[in-house]
Parts: sequence; structure tokens; C-alpha cells
Amino acid sequence: METLTPEVESGSNPPAVDFEKVQDFAGRVLGDLAAAGAHALVYVGDQLGLFKALAEAPATAEQLAQKLDLDARYVREWASGLAAIGYFDYDPANGTFTLPAERAAVLADESSPAFMAAASSVIRTMYHSADEVAGIFKTGEGFGWHQHHQCLFRGTERFFRPGYHTFLVDDWLQQLPGVSEKLSEGGRVLDIGCGHGASTIILAQAFPNSSFVGVDYHQESIDAARKAAEEAGVSDRAEFLVGSAHTLPAGPFDLICYFDCLHDMGDPVGAAKAARGVLKADGSVLLVEPLAEDRLENNLNPLSAMFYAGSTFLCTPCSKSQEIGLALGAQAGPGRLTGVLESAGFSNVRVATRSMANLILEAKL
Repeated sequence: METLTPEVESGSNPPAVDFEKVQDFAGRVLGDLAAAGAHALVYVGDQLGLFKALAEAPATAEQLAQKLDLDARYVREWASGLAAIGYFDYDPANGTFTLPAERAAVLADESSPAFMAAASSVIRTMYHSADEVAGIFKTGEGFGWHQHHQCLFRGTERFFRPGYHTFLVDDWLQQLPGVSEKLSEGGRVLDIGCGHGASTIILAQAFPNSSFVGVDYHQESIDAARKAAEEAGVSDRAEFLVGSAHTLPAGPFDLICYFDCLHDMGDPVGAAKAARGVLKADGSVLLVEPLAEDRLENNLNPLSAMFYAGSTFLCTPCSKSQEIGLALGAQAGPGRLTGVLESAGFSNVRVATRSMANLILEAKL
């Protein structure tokens, strides 16, 4: 076995380095660098509609550029990069690129639960804020959600919406006994940390007899949510307000929801206490969080790697920018989340279900 022996001070025992393992890991990092570069290409393709255009039919770079009124030379380089990493198929005989239907479901179809192209906007945000985040590693300070590049807000909504659309009404709510029946008859729902309002609007469309209130501290997101509700035709029953998770609209509510946001809050216990105060006696809290187990060794997988990265750049700094700054992180796990809800005074907390990327808890008084 060939080894590399680094120079060390006389008298010490240098560790043996397995050169084959070095080569293997260098290859792994090269692949990761290629993937990082590819997602810059994904961002551009998502913004310009290139994936949706290519999903319609195989095309040369020139044909694709003509369809979207783009420069063919740039399109060729872009498509070649994504063919090189295996996102596209390439036919050298005809010079055409193809986005197969299965890959289009991930890159082009925003109604697909597997759609992930919008995640490139979130990744772009992380690189955009990298210097500021590196700085707070030294100070321990926070970095607020609102301080990030604006592509974060729309990108987050587009990334999470397909999962909400697929699972929220037909799966997650079905795991909460009696909740769908209440909302079908006519109930009140509070969506805390609603962002651009995707979850609120999906619920309003599914339950036309109920009324909905979405709350978020970010004014620009609330403006976007109001516009989206108008376009979806639900503004008569879906209201959006700028506000804190601790100062909520007057209740009581039959259902209070947190979608992928409680871990971002500086004081999640205090937020949950505020929710308890406006919840009906027989009401439910629906808590949706990124999928995670309680122990790090059980989270060593690609999904958790993505969530840990997002937590480093977005979630933990957001929490630390607020009072208390508990910094649960995006991989808090069911144990810590249950502890937060029980500390807020909920006596009945349980994991209701899991999906491909989410952990769903129900809390009752």
C-alpha cells in the first residue's frame, strides 16, 4: 500500500496517509464541486424558463435559444454543463439536448412533489451572505431572515409549496383526528410565519367555509401573500398581517400552524405559549418541521446535510438575531420539538406522521 508521509518534527510519529483514500476523497470533492457549479446553472435555467422549454421536446442549443429569445452561445455552454453532470441527455448525431420526463418532474414541473429547482435560489442566498455569516461565527451574533438577498423569500416559497400542495390536505391533516371535519364545516385557522402564504392559500382553497389568517414579521412577504391570495381567488377568506409570533390576532382558532418556521424563532417556547393562548380548548397545533432524528449519528445523510447547511446560513443566525436566541436549528428532531411544546403548556404532543422531507407533530391542550 502506497502511503504519503508528511514532514513532521523529529521525534514524533507521523500518521500514515493512504494515498488511494486521498484520491477517492478528492474525487468525491470534485463531484461535489461539479454539483455546486451545476446548481448555479440550475438557478439560471430556473429563472429563464429553460427547463420548462426543454421539457417540451428535445432541442439543440440554437433551437432552445430561439424559443426563449436568448443568446445561443450562452445556452450551449449552459446546456453542455448540465449534460456533463448528467442532468440532460445529449445526442451527438443530432446535437440535441433532452430533459426526460422523470428529470423534468424535479427541474421543470412546479406541481411535482419532487420539484427542487427553486432550491437553487436558497443556495444562491447562502453564497451571497457567506461573508456576513463567516463574520458572525466570530462574534456569536445573529443575522436576520430579512437581511438576506431577496431571492431567498420567493425561492423558499417555491421550494416548499409542492410538498404542501401534495401532503398538507390529503395526508398531514388526515393524521389530526377531527380537524378536516371542523374546517369543512367552518373553522378559524392561524398560520404563523406564513411567508408568501403558500400554505395558507392551499388551506383556503381546500376549505372554502373556513377563514384564515397568516402572520409574518416580514412586510415584503406579507405583500406577496396578499397578492397571491387575490390571484388565487381566496382573499375573501384569507387575511395576511404583519406581526410577531408572540403578539397574535384575537382567537379562538380551531387550528394553528407552523410550517418550517418554529426553529427559526428566537423564543419558540414563548411563541408556542402565545399560540396556546388563542387556541380553542379542543383545537390543535400543527407543527411541520424538517425531517430529522434526535441524534446526529442518525442524521448523517444527504437530506440532513442539506438541512444542516441551510441551518448554518439561515435558521440558526435568524434565531440568534432575536431575543433569547434558542437556536433550535433545522435538525432539532422530535425530542427537542416536543420539549418546546410541552414547556409552552401543551399536555398532549405527538409525532403525527412523517413525509419524505418533513416531521409533523400535533399539540393539544
